[in-house]
Amino acid sequence: MTAYDVDRIGTIPNKVQKCINQRLMACCGFQPFSDLHSAARVTMKRHAVFLVAALASAVVVSSAARADSDPDMIKSAESAAPSPVSTGATIYAMNDKGEMRTLREGNNGWWCMPDTPSSPGPDPMCGDANSMEWAMAWISQKEPPKGKVGFIYMMAGGSDASNTDPYALGPADGNNWVSTPPHVMIVNATDMMAGYPSDANPDTSRPYIMWPNTPYAHLMIPVN
Repeated sequence: MTAYDVDRIGTIPNKVQKCINQRLMACCGFQPFSDLHSAARVTMKRHAVFLVAALASAVVVSSAARADSDPDMIKSAESAAPSPVSTGATIYAMNDKGEMRTLREGNNGWWCMPDTPSSPGPDPMCGDANSMEWAMAWISQKEPPKGKVGFIYMMAGGSDASNTDPYALGPADGNNWVSTPPHVMIVNATDMMAGYPSDANPDTSRPYIMWPNTPYAHLMIPVN
């Protein structure tokens, strides 16, 4: 697999790293930044699978923007997936200090997060434990775990992203920015996606592969 050059992308502030570590340790027992060298440089982007990007974004949301009540945030989080998944999922949110808190304990092994007010559109999400491990591999630029296919729901919509660069922060020449409608994602199944389009500029109204030819290629499946 091709490794990404950590020197070409931005540094995640220590405060954000700490919050991500707290959040992922609470939900899945992982601290993705705990073993990274202090000089290592990585970045994040807003993307559907992108629980971790949502975490980083949530850290900088003001208290005024994150003034939703707990019931409102739970409702938002639950809108990301079918009720048999979301009603039993653990739901997390960030407060105005960038600290993780559990809005509701779950009992089915899934997690959900509400929409991030600072993002361009609605983007609540729900995922399984395998998708969390895949996301950790992505942000730490490591090989995703073998044999652990993950699933993520974003049925209320998703923020735009580069279809070819897993670390793009915004539209730029050559990074093939696309609009992502409501969808689900199958992640960490790179050996099982033969036959699906892997064009740099795909038709997002049909299933396609995002981030093709990278270790983090995954299948995007629109639900509208």
